[in-house]
Amino acid sequence: MKFNRKKNAVAPSLAGDAAETPVAATEPARPRDSAQVDIDGDGVARVDLGGLLLAPVEGLEVRMQVEESTGEVQAVVYAGADGALEVRAFAARRGGAMWDEIRPQVAADAARKGGTATAVPGPWGDELLCQFTAPMPDGTPGRQESRIVGIDGDRWFVRGTLIGAPAVDDTARAPYDAALASLVVRRGAGAMAPGEALPLVVPASARRLDT
Repeated sequence: MKFNRKKNAVAPSLAGDAAETPVAATEPARPRDSAQVDIDGDGVARVDLGGLLLAPVEGLEVRMQVEESTGEVQAVVYAGADGALEVRAFAARRGGAMWDEIRPQVAADAARKGGTATAVPGPWGDELLCQFTAPMPDGTPGRQESRIVGIDGDRWFVRGTLIGAPAVDDTARAPYDAALASLVVRRGAGAMAPGEALPLVVPASARRLDT
């Protein structure tokens, strides 16, 4: 796993472990609560970030973006050769449907920025395909696309953002969907406001990347 201090990046090194405990790319699963998983006994070599436990996925490397001044983990990213999946986890109301509440907000925010967010079907229900006009490296106008996935759990919510090929090509999504499905969420019993990010910590095995 590697990590970047923001704007550096950290990456806990899961890539090297991927071949040992791969996650099935076609697993029709979803993120699970830590209470539902035999974390110590199921044989999966996860990286423990506190609020999230990450399983290795073959072909993807896990990276963390860390705020330099506070040490706060801001994002976890599964990075591949053709794209990436950014993962964030939040507290939610019991039995809530945070994704239903957030989708209109995301769409409105995209519209304010001059883009679009279109609801499209996905493995876990409606997703948002976001499109923005952005300059290409050669200065010509181009299109920037991402796809946002929301999954409600027991008092938690996971938001995944697909970037690059998996955002627009279903045939490229399998490893990223497997990464998302393999997540274990440790919400904890403490009081948290809905929408509050679950605390994440940089594991001791993380290797800093200077960017």
